[in-house]
Amino acid sequence: MLLSCLTPLAGLAWLAGTALQLQQAALWSSACGWGLLAGASVLFVVATAVLVRLELTAAAVRPGAVHTGRSACGIAGLLGAGLAAAVLGWAQTELRAQARVAERLAPELERAELEVVGIVADLPVRRADGVRLRLAVETARRPGQPASVEVPDLLALGWFIDAGSGPGDEPLFDPRRLKAGERWRLTVRLSAPHGLFNPGSFDQELRWFEQGVGATGTVRARLRPPERLHPAAGYALQRLRQDIRDAIQARLGDSRAAGVVAALCVGDQAGIAREDWELFRATGISHLVAISGVHLTMLAWLAGALVRRAWPCGRRLALSLPAPHAARLAGVLVAMGYAMLAGWGVPAQRTVFMIGVAAVLPWIGLRWPWPLTLLTAAWVVVLLDPWALLQPGFWLSFVAVGLLMLQGRPAARPAEAAGDLANGRFNPEPSAPRWRRPFDGLRRVGLEGVRTQAVATVGLAPLSLLFFHQVALLGFLANLVAIPLVTLLITPLALLGVLLPPLWSVAAALVELQASLLGQLASLPLASWQPPAAPAWAQGVALLGTLLLLLPAPWALRFAGLPFLLPLLWPVVVRPEAGEFTVLGADVGQGQAVLVQTHGHVLLYDSGGRYSSDSDAGERVLVPLLRHLGLTALDMLVLSHRDTDHVGGAGALLANLGVAELRSSLEAGHPLRQPGRTHTSCLAGQRWQWDGVDFDILHPTPRDYERHAAGYLRPNGVSCVLRIGNGRRSVLLTGDIEQPQELDLVQRAAADLRADVLLVPHHGSRTSSDELFLRAVAPRWGLVQAGHHNRYGHPATEVVERLVMHRIEVVRTDFCGAWHWQSASARPWCQRDQDRRYWHAPMRGDGLELASSAFNLSPR
Repeated sequence: MLLSCLTPLAGLAWLAGTALQLQQAALWSSACGWGLLAGASVLFVVATAVLVRLELTAAAVRPGAVHTGRSACGIAGLLGAGLAAAVLGWAQTELRAQARVAERLAPELERAELEVVGIVADLPVRRADGVRLRLAVETARRPGQPASVEVPDLLALGWFIDAGSGPGDEPLFDPRRLKAGERWRLTVRLSAPHGLFNPGSFDQELRWFEQGVGATGTVRARLRPPERLHPAAGYALQRLRQDIRDAIQARLGDSRAAGVVAALCVGDQAGIAREDWELFRATGISHLVAISGVHLTMLAWLAGALVRRAWPCGRRLALSLPAPHAARLAGVLVAMGYAMLAGWGVPAQRTVFMIGVAAVLPWIGLRWPWPLTLLTAAWVVVLLDPWALLQPGFWLSFVAVGLLMLQGRPAARPAEAAGDLANGRFNPEPSAPRWRRPFDGLRRVGLEGVRTQAVATVGLAPLSLLFFHQVALLGFLANLVAIPLVTLLITPLALLGVLLPPLWSVAAALVELQASLLGQLASLPLASWQPPAAPAWAQGVALLGTLLLLLPAPWALRFAGLPFLLPLLWPVVVRPEAGEFTVLGADVGQGQAVLVQTHGHVLLYDSGGRYSSDSDAGERVLVPLLRHLGLTALDMLVLSHRDTDHVGGAGALLANLGVAELRSSLEAGHPLRQPGRTHTSCLAGQRWQWDGVDFDILHPTPRDYERHAAGYLRPNGVSCVLRIGNGRRSVLLTGDIEQPQELDLVQRAAADLRADVLLVPHHGSRTSSDELFLRAVAPRWGLVQAGHHNRYGHPATEVVERLVMHRIEVVRTDFCGAWHWQSASARPWCQRDQDRRYWHAPMRGDGLELASSAFNLSPR
């Protein structure tokens, strides 16, 4: 009895210890990790020995007799084993994390030019302006020096078409022709991994850490032409995947379906258009485009069914290995082969391990209950990849399987039913005519599929809200159409197309049909719902309510779970009090975007920049940020001027959110000033009030517009300058104005310039932040929105020194992440500091902390 409790207790404790380690902001010492690992191992062995001894001597106790000492020893042994398992999970994750942190780029190599030789380790991600690739480094050195330097084993690089040019300004090499497995000599500039950091944003630094990427950078082809040393130096599986992907693209051309077919065949999702991703998310079928557990399980069951039917035909085979064991082995091998062809991603690994555990246990004679089987699979996944616990796919996969098993059905019941069909086992009613039996089998598959989808849709809705802040209200209907179409037709056709390429065209036609059907569903009112993010306590309560709803219990008990969902479905949105306002300086890289909220209104000042031809700050940062905060509309979008790093994300905002008014200095005819859209040109003297908070436009003047139209003033000179205040606190947003405009403001509106927070003009460029201007504003905080290691060198060193000399606390979004400030408390905080984990780039005191010591200053 005691030993039967040991396995689930140890598994749960291991997972809990790993989860606890993932919450750390900083790692412990290596000696501490090794010490805890050794101590916990000894404790686990001792506790297990105690439990074994008690189990062996239990037969000596008379039935019904109570032995208090032995019971106490058993409880102590279980507690000791659980504690030891938790510490083991924590310690092994800690040591592996320490090893990965140690592999990161050394600080002295930051931004240095290096010559590296390495192999393209994965499928290059092609973009209109170049590629992104993973390079497995073999050697590295400084150019012109024979001595090697230590760099991380795996690099994430960007190689852009305009990075180098030959005679006639023609590219020396189009990087989009790059292939996996090639060995190259490249000149690169590297940085430690560093991503954008905003509330509710995707954690790119975690993904790099999990994948083992120790540095990011760009290929510097202008310094030295890249040199391909070998066309096939390694990574044969990746070369095969790329050959298949290239063949699909050659067959299907620029078809929308090409990216989906490639994703289902080789796991390459980079070719799927942004509009298609939006459609998949809105209809709740994104899981089908990835190599999901549904695909792998279906293939495993079909392979097992076919092998089980064919195996007895070979007498020697049947004598050497029973047909059920052969069928299970075939299912695991097929699933593993497909997962490897698809890139061996974390979701595919999870499914393969789950199928493997389910297949191995009966083979060795163990008949564990389903919760223990599921727990074992989860433990195997976390043992191999501790950071999988932080991936939404981990929880969606295991919770979905657990919910289906909780309902009293095997998790892969539709696939099992399909296997029965393939094997000729229809299980019809005894009195059913022979002609009806196939239809009875198909009806059973259909009913099981509908039931499975209903359970999964209801059960996973809270997790979808938790991870994605979105629920596809029509996801049930969409999946009823998409699951059979993708799993039974499109995916098999995509895989068979490797042997018969014309089948890819058939699969593409079905993808287009599916997109048409999903588009009609997505166009319906209330197709999806996006409530604001709920606090942690509401998330836990909602998960408990979902469990009650899906329990195989009386409906009265199930309905008791409905009230538990309310805090998650309708969370309270925190708004400033009347007369107060909040400021959020978003981390958008090299660009500007400041969100201002009053009690009942929302204003966004600038929209960040454009990162590539198919990505911008609006789509990647601002729309998810606003939805995370529960904001589905803007009362006003202010675009300071036309530069791309200020208006690059405006298109995505206007397309995805309601914008009541657009105010800018954009000239007539600009694409963002479309007919029918309310637009007001910024002009000094404009003033309005929201909820007791005053908004004043201080710049530009009519004369500035005239000089700009005549070509005497750059777009920076007509930036909209906005002051926001409530009589006690104020903020000055300046765009990209330069010293002439700053001095003009001092002369015209010196009394209106004073502010607590200054958005440092022009990202801290040396052409801005004049002494007289800083003296007139006299802010306490100076916010610099600039990209990490940006090519412009913003903020300039002399500007930072000037700000510090005026006792202004400098805040940089590239070090701070999103910056939060409230007029009610005037206590700012950084997102990177609030949500810091050990895999994140460290914050740097590049403002007041470093400069004040150099100038012997102290904060005000």
